Amino acid sequence: MARVPYINQSDLPAEYRDLLTRPANVFRALANSPELLRAYLQFGMWIRTECALDARLRELAILQVSYMMKNEYEYSHHVKIGGEYGVSNEDIRALIASNEGRPNGLGEVERLVLDASRQMTDDGAISDDVWLALSSHLDAARMVELVMIVTFYGCNARVLSTLQVDVEPEYAHYLTAFPLEPSKTSIGGASAERATTRQSIEET
Repeated sequence: MARVPYINQSDLPAEYRDLLTRPANVFRALANSPELLRAYLQFGMWIRTECALDARLRELAILQVSYMMKNEYEYSHHVKIGGEYGVSNEDIRALIASNEGRPNGLGEVERLVLDASRQMTDDGAISDDVWLALSSHLDAARMVELVMIVTFYGCNARVLSTLQVDVEPEYAHYLTAFPLEPSKTSIGGASAERATTRQSIEET
């Protein structure tokens, strides 16, 4: 259950009601701060409609970030959205196989985009070798956009997890078809580990 109220369109002053034309739970949660939501939607729309990076590569990067961060909301939504931009079921299975170190059949560019997204999520930056290899396929504008997309959706996953935004029922079947493995680094797991550590310290 979300940690903040889900705002309805009728709850907002008239000048903000356009923000909830599509009342997804993420928007309803962020609508507790309407001006923040407006900025969020503007940047999200730019990513969706104006950035030069190939849309299929963009969605694979977003899926990689949400898969690693085990965020069911972002992941399930982008399984659906990815399908609208050319990401097939086979692509998602290949992404999962790639994360598990199994043969996956991904092309070189797709593999490098996933490698770059993994490195940014794990280490905070793309290594020189992956950057060099990927920049032989993507120009500087697309490289910068990829970095911003991975950063934005990493931030988004943290917001969704911290606010505990609920997956809408109509997206639940994507999690059944392409399940996320339990994460040792999830917020709950990290909290439990900290609690165990704190108890051990107190007992010494």
